[in-house]
Amino acid sequence: METDYRYDTQLLIEGTDLSEVEITKHFENEFEGDCLLVVGDDSLIKIHYHTNEPWLVLSYCATLGEIFDIVVEDMFRQSQGKKG
Repeated sequence: METDYRYDTQLLIEGTDLSEVEITKHFENEFEGDCLLVVGDDSLIKIHYHTNEPWLVLSYCATLGEIFDIVVEDMFRQSQGKKG
């Protein structure tokens, strides 16, 4: 496995006054992970992140607005040919 982080975490955040820059800074300062992608505009943001603690990501994102299209996949299980 190429990453030390187990969970591929993806979601959308719908809200108001969302900031790609501020969300990215929060992830970089508060979470351990890699492959961060934060894209969108002030009302809709897509998050993609590899982490060992996806529940922390979901908890933070829920403070920013409504979260939906949530996907958390276990990349370690997938690398073993199992359902993730």
